[in-house]
Amino acid sequence: MAEGLGRERWAHTSLVCALIANANRDPKRSRPFKPSDFDPYARQDRRLRTVADKESLAILREALEAQKGT
Repeated sequence: MAEGLGRERWAHTSLVCALIANANRDPKRSRPFKPSDFDPYARQDRRLRTVADKESLAILREALEAQKGT
């Protein structure tokens, strides 16, 4: 429950940070900020998703190769 509360608070805080950063940025020099740029939980989730995707692709590749051999 504590982690859920932390995630909720960071989601709110990162949205405010992105709003302030976008209001003060130069549109010609930088891209718009997203709340996930400021959210430490979103960065962690993004890394976990990448690893899971690589593992899933390896499993899928093995299954397809096994199917071709049959």
